[in-house]
Amino acid sequence: MVVTLYADDATSGTPTWIGKGLTCVCFKRKGSYERICINLTPLQEERLKRLKHRMKIYFDASRPDHQEALRALWSATYPDRELHGLISDQWKEMGWQGRDPSTDFRGAGFISLENLLFFAKTFSISFQRLLKKQGGKRSAWEYPFAVAGVNITFMIMQMLDLDATKPRTFVRSVFLQMLSENEWAFDLLYCVAFVVMDKQWLEKNATYMEFNDVLKSTRAQVERELLMDDVLRIEDMPSYALLS
Repeated sequence: MVVTLYADDATSGTPTWIGKGLTCVCFKRKGSYERICINLTPLQEERLKRLKHRMKIYFDASRPDHQEALRALWSATYPDRELHGLISDQWKEMGWQGRDPSTDFRGAGFISLENLLFFAKTFSISFQRLLKKQGGKRSAWEYPFAVAGVNITFMIMQMLDLDATKPRTFVRSVFLQMLSENEWAFDLLYCVAFVVMDKQWLEKNATYMEFNDVLKSTRAQVERELLMDDVLRIEDMPSYALLS
């Protein structure tokens, strides 16, 4: 039996508003107060707009571009194996819940497929290692790889809270700064979160029924790393080094 689980909301770095009508927010960080502006640069606005658009696209199995993305994911995952069809028992090997992976995208939409594809193409060694569960002592009841990926996308979307009118956490504001440095910051953060999740899974000797707890602790670690003083880009996060 496979059950899709999603992480609960959590907050970090709760802000103190300086005053009504002002455009900056003050956060206490490492014993001192730091200020970060709410007003976005034109570049940030444009990239945030594109990211929000990506997050709102539902997976549509009737769309040729979505079908092609699924085929691309298969090719990137199993480059030497032919896919017999978009509905096939083969998909279960990747960690989807059934023969039709399109039914698993409801939680996070098309961007969760894009995230998996980005991971497979950008960090193929790490992707394959996690897919094949090659690292560490594994439980008899492992998490399903692909469904875990969808859950990680959903978790990051909740964590960043990008649809909020005002930033409710420092994490969101820090991420927007990173987005101005790299348009693929969300996808890179996804890859980092995936390897963090697997590392915590091994450290906790977790079984499938503990997946949601591992996802919560993964979110907490990702938030902590994003708030580190020396982390200005996704590539500066300590856990980025886990990616091959």
